[in-house]
Amino acid sequence: MRRLLRYLEQFKGCFSSRLQRASLRRYLQGLLGDSPRKSMQAMLTRVTDPGHYQTFQHFITHATWDWQPVWRRLLELLPVREGILVIDDTSFPKQGKHSVGVARQYCGALGKIANCQVATTALLWAKGRAWILGAALYLPQEWTRDRARCERAHIPTPIRFQEKWRLALTLLRRARAAGLTVTAVLADAAYGDVTVFREALHRLDLPYALGISSYLTVFRGTPRVVAPAAAIRRGRPATRFRLLDDVKPITVKTLAAALPARAWRRITWHNEQQLTRWRAEFAAIRVTPAHAWRHGHLLPEIWLLVQRPLGSRTVAKYFFVHLPVTTALKRLVWIAHQRWAIEQQYQHLKDELGLDHFEGRSYPGWHRHVVLTAVAYTFLQQERSHTRGRPLTFPAVRTLVCEVFTALYFAAHPKQLDHIIQLRRHLPLRI
Repeated sequence: MRRLLRYLEQFKGCFSSRLQRASLRRYLQGLLGDSPRKSMQAMLTRVTDPGHYQTFQHFITHATWDWQPVWRRLLELLPVREGILVIDDTSFPKQGKHSVGVARQYCGALGKIANCQVATTALLWAKGRAWILGAALYLPQEWTRDRARCERAHIPTPIRFQEKWRLALTLLRRARAAGLTVTAVLADAAYGDVTVFREALHRLDLPYALGISSYLTVFRGTPRVVAPAAAIRRGRPATRFRLLDDVKPITVKTLAAALPARAWRRITWHNEQQLTRWRAEFAAIRVTPAHAWRHGHLLPEIWLLVQRPLGSRTVAKYFFVHLPVTTALKRLVWIAHQRWAIEQQYQHLKDELGLDHFEGRSYPGWHRHVVLTAVAYTFLQQERSHTRGRPLTFPAVRTLVCEVFTALYFAAHPKQLDHIIQLRRHLPLRI
């Protein structure tokens, strides 16, 4: 508890009044407490000193504090300053139509098109732990084009439609501006298929491993091209580049299918601090993405990494990996699969801390709940190191902290404990 209070004291500059700082402590206690549902009303019933519900609700929905300084302060306090940046989407299924950003779109939590909110998130993966760096709510065009709807959800006027890859680049730039060293960027095909996103990573001189779709076209190696010649006769001048060699762009699916048997190697890999080992067959080829090459937009040569299950001839996954030409195949495989370990971290954020439990409808309320969930998550990640020997797992430290808050609640409400003891005499309760 002393460590938690010292930790929260470092955020006091983000809140303008003593009442807001008290509400911050109550909200974090609610997130870290034993309430299975992290809605405001459910959390408040398990807080030692709950105060008034209206004050608690006002802190999230209508107070004047800005969530952006809280994110900046959180990034400043991260104990880990270097690692792999993982970009991913996370979804929040919703029943109604009035919560901010809700639309019928692909919902990863359900695995289908459904009514949900979607957020673009960035996590730092370092030494077997994840540290959340930011989250941005995706607003579909049907929202940003309807100003009346935006006003009802309290969406600021300057907010306009942004693709998810633009939101991801904003989170990446904020992380670098906070002094974090990004050793590589990982994302799935929703980002890897976007040429402009990959171009931005090249301009930032960042290595990456991005999933891609099978229909993307590439050149094997680096093609030689020549600029369009000046027009001699009358007519429209030539604008397209020409290939000097007799090569054509082909899809990565076609290229992978034509690889000889000797190009494939069986690789075994595992993620840090996980006992499970995976096996599959991989091949890696140097390629040049062929999008818009006729207009001179050739990206640098990169690795195409392809994966198929053992004993199968069907390629299951494709990756663009931007690493040096001397990189070993096992290293390419390892870095491409670091993203999958992040799925467990999202489960922790949702199941343990209620990232997707927010029931408000406003744009500020959603972002405030998410940033405070990130503050609680970072505290628990730091608490894992306050043990002798091997660090605790996240669920283990979450259980310990939850038990502390439960004990404090019963200490502050002894009549509740007396009532449970009386019930135990008549019912088979386990306490």
